[in-house]
Amino acid sequence: MLRLSKKMLFAIEAVLDIAYHSGPALVQSREITRRQGIPRRYLEQALQHLVREKILIGVRGPRGGYRLARERRRISIGDIVRIVRDMEAGNYKIEDAPGSALGHKVVRPLWLELQGELIERLDAMSVDDLCGRADEAGIVSEGRQNLDFTI
Repeated sequence: MLRLSKKMLFAIEAVLDIAYHSGPALVQSREITRRQGIPRRYLEQALQHLVREKILIGVRGPRGGYRLARERRRISIGDIVRIVRDMEAGNYKIEDAPGSALGHKVVRPLWLELQGELIERLDAMSVDDLCGRADEAGIVSEGRQNLDFTI
């Protein structure tokens, strides 16, 4: 079942933060925590799942951190949502939950249909699209500030 949870929001925000604030150096989790206010215990767990699913690349060590595993235009918000949904869902399936005939034959199919439409919309939206929205909103990218093009 798709629900907007803290982990879902944190994962989307973390990937967006890495995409928007990345510069020549890796983005460290403490920087994401500072900028986004995401509790470190939630953040690290979400980042590890995103690394395993090849949305991010994680590098360990004192100068380690995270970067996108592919171009930000090639990562959809739907990709991130599915990873977190699967991480949270475990073995629970809405179809297996007890309920009435109305629930099983009317309400649940409607909910699954709406979830499918939402996922389609999220699949059409990339991390790059959200970076554009952040830029339009006037949010300053710390990564771009650190780039120096002087010769």
